[in-house]
Order: sequence, then structure tokens, then C-alpha cells
Amino acid sequence: MKPLVAPSILAGNHAALADSLREAEATPGIEWVHIDIMDGHFVPNLSFGPQTVKNLRPGSKLFFDVHLMLDNPHLYVEAFVEAGGQNVTIHTEPDYPHLETLKKIRELGATCGICINPGTSTEDLQPFLEHVDLVLLMTVQPGFGGQKFREDVLPKIETVAKWRADNDYPFRIEVDGGVDDGTGLLCKNAGADTFVCGTAFFKAPDKLAFTETLQA
Repeated sequence: MKPLVAPSILAGNHAALADSLREAEATPGIEWVHIDIMDGHFVPNLSFGPQTVKNLRPGSKLFFDVHLMLDNPHLYVEAFVEAGGQNVTIHTEPDYPHLETLKKIRELGATCGICINPGTSTEDLQPFLEHVDLVLLMTVQPGFGGQKFREDVLPKIETVAKWRADNDYPFRIEVDGGVDDGTGLLCKNAGADTFVCGTAFFKAPDKLAFTETLQA
């Protein structure tokens, strides 16, 4: 599967998000942008709402990869797809109707993903693998950028990659958290193909070289 770098707009300039989006789009090879949505409950931080996504959408041709870190994501998937989200990823950890929510995302015309935090067992992903287009493994505890990459997630990536190969599943394997050109290659070797890069991308002195390292 073609490797993709998805710059995380959370690490961009919040006073000029459109500029950060254009900066990502101007980098050759970048096709996706990752948009973290945090509610201050499921994770200890707040970020963006549907209106932010809606306002950014007309100014970009990038694929909008929306990651809902919410206690009740099923209440918001419609708003984020209507705002312009093209993939919507939800977590296994909160208590809500997961399968119904994944089905709803697809009915709305977007692709769907399932995500686990570093402390969650990969077994929790099993009921959803045949229903998703993307599996996201957090490589830090979500909430804030700039955290150190957790190498204990690498075996989980290998496990999910094996399940994908054994069952011929078509989903992408995405990683998010402390991913740079070094840790990203560790994830790539473990089986990941989609790399959410925030601080490492936006602070890279040569964004093209950074991107090419992971997308080669």
C-alpha cells in the first residue's frame, strides 16, 4: 500500500490554520491532512469543531482525515462529514454503538476508521476490522502534541499488519503521536503505511526531504 504522510493541523499555527494547510499542500507528495477533534472529556484537551473543518474545506484539495477523540462520537459524525471530513476515525474505548457509528459514516459517504490508545489491547480492534478503511494506533496517549513516541506500540502494529495480511483486509494502518522521520520508519518496518506527523512536519527544515523519507 502506498505510504502516506498526513500532516497534523493541530501542530500548525492556530491563528492562521489556513496558512498551515496551504503549507502542507505545497509540499510535493502530501495528499492527506489529519484533523484532531478533542472534546476535553475523552482526552484532556480541546481543539476544533465542525465549523473549523467547514471553513478550511474550500481552500484545500487535500484529503481530510478527521480523528474524533470524543466521548460520544456517534452524535457528531454527520456534522463532521457534512463539514468536509472524508475519513472519520472513532475510538474503541468510550461506550457508544461502535458498529452502528462506522456504518453511519459510510452511509454519509466518507470512509471510516477505528482507533485504540497505547494502553488498549489490539484484541479490542478485532470486531471492527472487516468494517473499516483505516486502523489508527496511537503511539502516544492522546491529548497533547510533542509527546515522546512509545515503542511498546510497535508490536501492536505488527499484530494488526499480520491480521490484515492473513485476512486480505484492505484497510490502511495509521500511526499518530511522536512520529518523525526516525520513529516513522520504525512504524513502517512494523507494517504501518500512513504517518500522522505534527510537530516533526511543521518544524522540519526541509519538508520535502522529510516527506520523502517516509513515503519512499
